[in-house]
Amino acid sequence: MASSGEEPRSGSPGRAGTGSELSPTGDATQLDTAEDFEVLDEEEEEDLSELPPLEDVGRPPAPPRGDAQPAEQDKGEAAEKPQEWIDVLGSGLLKKKTLVPGQGVNSRPHKGQDVTIRLKAMLEDGTVVEENPALTFTLGDCDVLQALDLCVQLLEMGETALIVSDAKYCYGAQGRSPDIPPNTGLTLEVELLAAQDAADLELLSGKEKIELANRKRERGNFFYQQADYVLAINSYDIALKIISSSSKVDFSPDEEAELLDVKVKCLNNLAASQLKLDHYEAALKSCNLVLENQPGNIKALFRKGKVLAQQGEYREAIPILKAALKLEPSNKTIHAELSKLVKKHMDQKTVETEMYRKMLGNPSAAGTPGKCKDKLPWSIPWKWLFGATAIALGGVALSVVIAARN
Repeated sequence: MASSGEEPRSGSPGRAGTGSELSPTGDATQLDTAEDFEVLDEEEEEDLSELPPLEDVGRPPAPPRGDAQPAEQDKGEAAEKPQEWIDVLGSGLLKKKTLVPGQGVNSRPHKGQDVTIRLKAMLEDGTVVEENPALTFTLGDCDVLQALDLCVQLLEMGETALIVSDAKYCYGAQGRSPDIPPNTGLTLEVELLAAQDAADLELLSGKEKIELANRKRERGNFFYQQADYVLAINSYDIALKIISSSSKVDFSPDEEAELLDVKVKCLNNLAASQLKLDHYEAALKSCNLVLENQPGNIKALFRKGKVLAQQGEYREAIPILKAALKLEPSNKTIHAELSKLVKKHMDQKTVETEMYRKMLGNPSAAGTPGKCKDKLPWSIPWKWLFGATAIALGGVALSVVIAARN
């Protein structure tokens, strides 16, 4: 099978999952899994700005100049006072606590910026499963775990914080083999090291644009594998925007070809995600965009046939799947899907035949369609039948008008 789309596999908290191509045989699991999982929607973030300090109302007079030790001692005690936990989403599933204060609220990063953090991820028993001294990602693009994406934007520059997250905002029901079991929450120690505006897409070289688009695509693969199809669609959309962005740099023919290959992969996986969410019109559009560039793309043909079948358009779906099967005759998945559609189409034609029979005024023959097949004009098209009915009704109406005038 052509290497034009791939199903994802999981990655690490700090790195996007690495996608692997579908195998040439393209079995049912790879082309269309049937499991249903909860899709995580983005939740609205709270305004968690620090409260202003209390006014110095009724403050006792300062101690004498020579006795400064108690004031210094009070300052030290205040610094050692433990910080309170912040419930980030109000559900108790994602909490943050400052360990080392930062440079103030105004130093917090913004969505769309590239941030660099020091990360240490631990299980509940303290086992370290990830350490990264300088992890860089685009804030708000879902490049990393949701727990990080939601909490890092609340960090001040230089702040070190502890984040305790439910599995829902980490690796969910899938986990990460072999070190993070399914449905396991994580404790993350994070320090915000730097934040800067993302690079101008127009100035990226061909190689840089390819690498950036692939990172977003692979992150979409990770979410697809986790069955978070909404987030997968988000990542694929970002990758496609990067690929289609205008450029002030000339690309080589090889770079242009590689960008097209990444685009086709993103569109194929975008269609797969949309199909999972029953977004049929969007999935059909994605498949057609692939076929505009690669008319013989088997994955796009297969998914287009699936979409049309879901919409009940069996007459259109069957030749598309036949075209895919002609390109890869040994594909069992396409064989099975085509056989299923042919049967559904025959059942649909049987229902239509019964409707024709009743319209022609011979309902008693409904139980014996085979014997009546040669006696009734089954080939009469619907438009002829409706046309004859309209003519008859028009004649009746004209007779009534003439009679009224007379």
